Amino acid sequence: MANVRDLKKDINYVLGDIIEAVYIWEYANTDKDTKKSEAIIDEAISTFDTLIAKVNDKKVDDKKAHFKAINQELETKGRALIEKINNLS
Repeated sequence: MANVRDLKKDINYVLGDIIEAVYIWEYANTDKDTKKSEAIIDEAISTFDTLIAKVNDKKVDDKKAHFKAINQELETKGRALIEKINNLS
């Protein structure tokens, strides 16, 4: 990983793209209930807040391992949110 700024950008881009995908789904499916899709957006925002707070945590001994764990968590949670979008009906 290059630096903290790149990790913050990755978090922003990944979760922003997920929220955008939900909006596209809502636009394409105007006849369907949006409670589940709104829950996905709320979860993406909550994930964003959590990950950014972890990145900004200054009380870390091993920064490299800490940031690697954050990157892994972003990937895991991002995939879970994408799966939820794919399962919307």
